[in-house]
Amino acid sequence: MTHDTSRVVARLFIPGQELVGGSESRASSTVQRILELSDEDVATSLDDLLVRFGHRHEDIEGIFDYHAQRLVDYVSTPMTDQRRQLIGAAFTHEYSLEGAAVCNPSLVPHPDQSGVAPGALRIVMSVRAVGEGHHSSICFRSGIIDERGVLRLDVASAFPVVGALSTAPLHRTLFHALLGDLGFDGETAASVLDTLPDEFGSEDLETALAHLQTQSDTRLNVATTVGMLRLIAACSYEVSFDAGVDLSRRVLWPAAPNEVNGMEDARFVKTTGPEFARYVASYTAFDGHSVSQQLLETDDFVSFRSSPLAGQGARNKGLAFFPRQIAGRYCALSRFDRESNAVAFSDDLHQWDAVEVAQVPTYAWEVVQLGNCGPPLELAEGWLVLTHGVGPMRTYSIGALLLDLDDPTRIIGQLPQPLLAPTPLDLDGYVPNVVYSCGSLIHNGILHIPFGIADQSIGSATVPVSDLVAAFEAPRGWVGARS
Repeated sequence: MTHDTSRVVARLFIPGQELVGGSESRASSTVQRILELSDEDVATSLDDLLVRFGHRHEDIEGIFDYHAQRLVDYVSTPMTDQRRQLIGAAFTHEYSLEGAAVCNPSLVPHPDQSGVAPGALRIVMSVRAVGEGHHSSICFRSGIIDERGVLRLDVASAFPVVGALSTAPLHRTLFHALLGDLGFDGETAASVLDTLPDEFGSEDLETALAHLQTQSDTRLNVATTVGMLRLIAACSYEVSFDAGVDLSRRVLWPAAPNEVNGMEDARFVKTTGPEFARYVASYTAFDGHSVSQQLLETDDFVSFRSSPLAGQGARNKGLAFFPRQIAGRYCALSRFDRESNAVAFSDDLHQWDAVEVAQVPTYAWEVVQLGNCGPPLELAEGWLVLTHGVGPMRTYSIGALLLDLDDPTRIIGQLPQPLLAPTPLDLDGYVPNVVYSCGSLIHNGILHIPFGIADQSIGSATVPVSDLVAAFEAPRGWVGARS
């Protein structure tokens, strides 16, 4: 699979705000110039636009109308439908979802296995799509692993669709945890949060904030606290699609303030216990300056919920959830220190305060840093973990570990050499010298590894699980004895 630059979505475009850092909008002058055009010029221009762009979008006229409505405050006089649509077109631009790269796939069984041939498996593959400005979104493909173990992706449908946003329930304990991470969980914040129930809505929060703002003379940091609480609330949201929209058309587009520059590297896993949604993933939220981690939950890949993660174990990138609880606790692979593989623990799937390093860089091919290549896979022998190691020349390779089933901080097997490494054909691309995965699966005893190649294409590799397990050696990167 290679990136397809023709996969575009139409987005609102405000002239003057496309510059880095933003500037004063030129909306008023743009609208005024369109109002001064002759009816003939308007008709000719709009006809040309419909011919050039009508086949690239499912309803280009509806998009123009919607964007024109966003500019209604700039127009005080009646106008024709054509002139209104031309205004909408002037405030519309195409964004190529995969214009720069497609990479970092994860693989899970599809929630709908109806009609699948015996011995085959329908799958969902998530991918990181990178467009103009290195902004990332999460896209999907479906496919089949046939009875012979061959993975074939379905042809992607035309007209990608960004999901519809709505507010999500908010949780008091998560607010306290996130404020604690920022060193700001003090008396003023507590005066708001402690008046709210364990789960509350955005309207409840705004009512409490309005009351706090009447106390600026008796409490410290009121304005800062109000801003921080609103920011945390905005990082929880829901997004949904019409069930009739093909999976390959569904796009998770950055919606929260902490992810305005991208949603990166979703690591999906199918869960095996009622305490989870059917599928969960972590992904990296990037605001242009810093990264944070978000939890993504879905039962059907139609409706999703996104919410922030807190705690030391959720710092930096690369959290990957285990598919079930261990000894009554949620577990996740973590790279909280940016260079080691660790295991984090949580009581609620959101707050990851307990974390323990399990593996440090040891071999030459991983000497710069370690990380995971997706959620652990459960075997009778232990938890199978694919890792990534970064070595000289910032070369990314994929390795493997086996963790103890009952104590996942204990490494019981390790490959001394990479399982996958860049070949001479994999050196060139948007990000050279990289092979990288965000999640594999096992079907009929075969490990299927989807992997990005230099961020310019996605490939797939397979290996019999029994052969991989037989190749493990005693761990060299194990950091010490476990209790």
